[in-house]
Order: sequence, then structure tokens, then C-alpha cells
Amino acid sequence: MTRLSARELLEVVADADSFECWDSPAVEYPAAQTYADELEAARTKTGLDESVLTGSVTIRGRRVAILLSEFAFLAGSIGVAAGDRLVTAIHRATAEGLPLLALPTSGGTRMQEGTVAFLQMVKITAAITAHKAAHLPYLVYLRHPTTGGVFASWGSLGHLTVAEPAALIGFLGPRVYEALYDDEFPRGVQTSENLQAHGLIDAVRPPEQLGEIVDRALRIMTDAPRCRRSVMVTPEWDIEEVPAWTSVLASRRSDRPGVRELLFNAAADVLPLNGTGQGESDPGLILALVRFGDMPCVLLGQDRRGQTPLTPLGPAALREARRGMRLAQDLQLPLVTVIDTAGAALSKDAEEGGLAGEIARCIADMVDLDTPTVSLLLGQGTGGGALALVPADRVLAAQHGWLSPLPPEGASAIVHRDVEHAAEMADRQGIRSVDLRRAGIVDLIIPERPDAAEEPQQFCERAGAALHRELAELISQDADMRMIARAKRFNRVGYGCAPTVDANV
Repeated sequence: MTRLSARELLEVVADADSFECWDSPAVEYPAAQTYADELEAARTKTGLDESVLTGSVTIRGRRVAILLSEFAFLAGSIGVAAGDRLVTAIHRATAEGLPLLALPTSGGTRMQEGTVAFLQMVKITAAITAHKAAHLPYLVYLRHPTTGGVFASWGSLGHLTVAEPAALIGFLGPRVYEALYDDEFPRGVQTSENLQAHGLIDAVRPPEQLGEIVDRALRIMTDAPRCRRSVMVTPEWDIEEVPAWTSVLASRRSDRPGVRELLFNAAADVLPLNGTGQGESDPGLILALVRFGDMPCVLLGQDRRGQTPLTPLGPAALREARRGMRLAQDLQLPLVTVIDTAGAALSKDAEEGGLAGEIARCIADMVDLDTPTVSLLLGQGTGGGALALVPADRVLAAQHGWLSPLPPEGASAIVHRDVEHAAEMADRQGIRSVDLRRAGIVDLIIPERPDAAEEPQQFCERAGAALHRELAELISQDADMRMIARAKRFNRVGYGCAPTVDANV
């Protein structure tokens, strides 16, 4: 693999001649002559005085603070001087309100300085944490190789993490493993592609694409909407009442548009993210940074095509959803959830994986999230998997969207000990969008004319426009009043809405 130097990478990623160096001369570390000679050789070789460069650049015209490693300087290792330089730059970025882009490549701690070098990772992490607490973006591009304490600190804290193709990325360096265990580390584990497959990083992209990724991410994360108050009137749509079972069947059509079609037809920008960041991913959930019109948000979308009898919605999907909620909190972005699930996994693995607890924690996180939230009931809304993403400031529903504790067949099996009464149970339980609106659960129904599967583009455009209107309205509201209203709306559910199901069910 051809390794770009720090300055060569700057030329690829940043606008021409935009780099402003923030570095003061490196403080000399009291060292034995051998180490001093190594430092001098590294300086001669690279033309740099330390293993990191810091400063600001513009990327597609956007000013960004940058942390950049040089592997040719003692393997990009971090000692006291490098740690001080990084922390100083991070604090400056925070003070100036700048997004922060880190491009590490490193073997980790500088062994010549020992434990004091090792503990630089703590103060670097503390500085990154303060930057994120200020609701400022932190983006990471992992280069070949990134290992040890660098990967285990500032390399693993990004809101968005991308890696160089075929890069060696891992905690334990292969050379150390071989020396300690007299065996070769398993091949293919510490690669960027394997980390992406396990939900640890968001994407694998070459350096030439990084500028576009950063620009798109910051367009969503930092660009203020042109109008922070809704000037659009919500249309008065006439919604035809149809039997609940008609909606159930419509929601299950294989050609019904799902979250992917919604994003393709209605989103202005989409930046997919991947996995929980903790070694899990689930094909049943899409996590992305999105703009509907000029309204940015974090989107959590249940993907009906990623959920199959073999891969139903599992605990990992809900942990990925919670990552999205934390991201919305960190960046102070609205959250949009798209509900479309036949139900969460019913299995030994799901039980042992903490499914029930993840449902509870999703609900708790959504109730407590202090950014605007909108839920869209796009299709099937079955069980706890749907419930986990419902409690928003505003709840929208497709005309044939529905919400139920079990699929109608399951409700029929409980009450009648068969599935032949599923259509009857669907009617009796009040699962339709029109029933949910009467119960105060749904605020707005998006019409299907007569079925979203018959007009996928037009339906998705209506849904996207509705999401844009709701987001514009919510961000104009007082945050404290919005939180009070969110609590009240769910406290009211059930009052004035008599159940139609037998009392002993």
C-alpha cells in the first residue's frame, strides 16, 4: 500500500493553500542520547518537529480544525510533546466553534517515553469529550496503520468514522502479538473492511473521497436551515376509512415503498452510518444523517427489506438506534424515526441479547431527548420493535400504517386460539391510522392514493414534505415547552378512548 505523508494527504483533502498551522515548536523531552538521536533523525527524515500536525483548513470552502499524524516520524507515535500539541489544538477548535477532523496513523504510545506517554491518551480523550459536549462535530479518518492507544482513544470517538481501504486497524499491533504469544495474529481481523462488516466504523473510502464526505457531513451537521420557522400550511387531506385488514394487507405488499425509497425520492442529502460502533450491525435498521429540504436530522429507519424470517429485527438494531439518539443529542440535531417492522426477533439469541431492555432504553432515550423528534409510521408497526421508536413530539402515519402490540394473527391466537379471526381483531384493537389519530397517538395521516405501492414516488414526496414541515415547526418552538408537550401527549393516551377489546384479553 502506498502511504501518503501528512502533507500529501493535506493536498488531497483540503482546499489549495488553505492550511493554517497552529503548532508551536515542540517542547524538548528530557531524554537519553539514544532517544535524542532518534528524534533528530525523524526530524531530518520528515521535515517535521513532531509526529502530529495541527491547524485549520478549508474543505469545499468550510473551515475545519485538523489533527494529522505523520507515520514516518517514529511510526506516528504519541509522546508528551505530541499529546500537548493535540490537546492545545482541540481546545482551540472548541473555543472557535470549529468542526474537528482527525486523520490518525500511528503505532500508538511512544515507548521511549513510557507511562507518561501512555497517559497522554487520557488527556486527549478528555479534550475530545469536551469538544463533543459543546455540540461540535468530530470526524475521524483512520489511516494505515492505526493501532494501540491512538485507536483506543481519539481514533474511536468520532461522530462519523471512515477508514482507508485495506488499512491495518486494531488495538494490539501484530508484531507485539507475535512476540508475546509466538504465533501469527489471525489474518483479516484488523482490517478496515472487517471493522465495517462488524459495525465498528461507518465506511471505507479512499482519501480522494474524503473531502466530499466531510462536506456532506458538515452540510447536515452544521448548516442552519434557511428558515427556522415554518411558513408552510399543513394540507387538509381527506382520508378514506377502510377496514383495518385492508391496511394490514397493503402494508405487507412486497412492492410497498420503504425507508430506502423514502430517502431516494424525498431526501436532499443522505450520509449512511453503520452499526453500533461496538461490534454489531443489523440489516433491519438504517442509521443516517439526512436533510429533508433544508431541515437536517438524524434518521433511524426500520428497513423492511433487511428484515426476514432469518434476520428479524434484533437487539443490535435497537442498540444502533440508541447510537443515533446519542448522535442527535451530541450534535443537537432533530431525530426522525421511521417505523416499518413485522416485529422484533422472538428467539433465544434475542432474549439473551437483551431485547426487552433495549426496547425500554430506546423508549427512555426518546422520551428524554432534548432535540425535536418526529416518528413516521410508514407501514407495519408490530410490537416492541415499533414501540421503541414511537414516543416523539409529532407522530405521522401513512394511511395504511398501523400500530399494534402483536400482529393481528397473534392477537387472534390469544383470544380465539386460532388465526382465522385476525381481520376481526385488527378492527377491534383500533390499529388503523385513523383510529390512532382519534386516540391522540397520530397527529397527521399522509394519504395513499389509493395505495403507496401504486404511486411510490408521489407518496414518498408527500411524506418527505410532511417531515420537512414538522421539523420546521418543531425547531421554531421553545425547547422547554416542547418537552412539556411531549410528556403530556403520552400521559393523555387512553383517556376518552374506550377500548373495544374484551376486558379479559
